[in-house]
Amino acid sequence: MKLQGHAVKYGDNISTDLIIAGKHTKTLNVRDLADHAMEDLDPSFGEKISGGGVLVAGTYFGCGSSREQAPVALKEAGVLFIAAKTFSRIFYRNAVNIGLAVVECDTDSIDEGDVLEYDVGSDVLKNRSKNQELAVTPLPEIMVEILKEGGVVPYIKKHGGF
Repeated sequence: MKLQGHAVKYGDNISTDLIIAGKHTKTLNVRDLADHAMEDLDPSFGEKISGGGVLVAGTYFGCGSSREQAPVALKEAGVLFIAAKTFSRIFYRNAVNIGLAVVECDTDSIDEGDVLEYDVGSDVLKNRSKNQELAVTPLPEIMVEILKEGGVVPYIKKHGGF
């Protein structure tokens, strides 16, 4: 499953509160979540990510609460996958659970607007704009399968369990 999009880049320690503020989480409408994704950090995020983009960050992306709405808001906003140096473990797992791919790699050489390509389960992230290949931390096989099915619920529906 190949994913490709343009990079929208941020820094370190992007918390779940910056991803989606708590005041916007009192809804079951995921479009409402998407409309407010990253707005406290970057009010133009929705425009930047529209049409499918790759959110790129530094260390400890998704820190803070265990708020499941954070990866949901990003996925619904159009994020194809997230590349970061490191992730909060609970955010990482929540993202995989909803079918949003997460890629751990050195993001220093990625610039805003670079075209990135990731084949889910691969050990490289390709920067098409710079003709670079970045080594990524491999995903466990079960996570690859969950992502390919679109999340943990579709995976269980298809396979009946783990």
